[in-house]
Amino acid sequence: MGSRYIRFFVPLLPLFVTMLPAEQSLADDNENFAGYSTLESAQQADDDFDGEYALGYTKLSGNSNSSSLRTHADLTWYNGPWSWNLYAGINSASDENDTSAENYNLGGRTRYSLDEDNYLFGLARWRKDRFAGYNSQSTLAGGYGRQLLSGPPQSLSIEAGPGVRRDSYTDSDEKKYRALAYGGLNYRWQVSDTATFGQDLVIEATGLNLIMRSQTSMTVSINDALAMRLSYDVDFNDDPPEDAQHKTDTTTAVSVVYDL
Repeated sequence: MGSRYIRFFVPLLPLFVTMLPAEQSLADDNENFAGYSTLESAQQADDDFDGEYALGYTKLSGNSNSSSLRTHADLTWYNGPWSWNLYAGINSASDENDTSAENYNLGGRTRYSLDEDNYLFGLARWRKDRFAGYNSQSTLAGGYGRQLLSGPPQSLSIEAGPGVRRDSYTDSDEKKYRALAYGGLNYRWQVSDTATFGQDLVIEATGLNLIMRSQTSMTVSINDALAMRLSYDVDFNDDPPEDAQHKTDTTTAVSVVYDL
């Protein structure tokens, strides 16, 4: 793969949040980072179904005219050793009526637990990012995962396996299929009964480039159904298409989360 694939980082955003009193514990928070975060096993889950809907929106007018929208839905089912997940997300922003960010994510995951700590996984993902140089990217991957910590207060799982990605470019009708090596990390720390820190990391390495996506988050419950989430996303491509504006995109967002 080359030495450049060794030079990756896990960006962590220092987050200091005042803990709000609430009855709900976030021990079972398993938010899905654009379909990349690992799934809980059915043995870890409290119910047969878990879901959430998150929405963040800002609008500025007057001396500055800008807006941003961030929303996603995340649904997970558990049955015996199996876990299934479906997700969809939209992120967009505009400045002075000119679109400055726009991406869409859609996909699903499955997990089959071999025992308490070991599992097999599969994922399918479709992503469209208007400013990344790709018309769309579609990924299929699968492999082996291990639950290193099962918490609370802390849970940590890692997974890796082979996959294939279909790249469609914005500057031409050309489509490329690329074999890839996939790696993922999912960490949760229940800081208190009302707050959970999360770190998700995904790496897709091909012979052409390395793509890394990271999300750092803090989720604080308000009541039994609502929570506030502060998140920091990093999207890095070490060799993007020529018409891509940057190698790295970052997004800081505050969202309201509704537990379905």
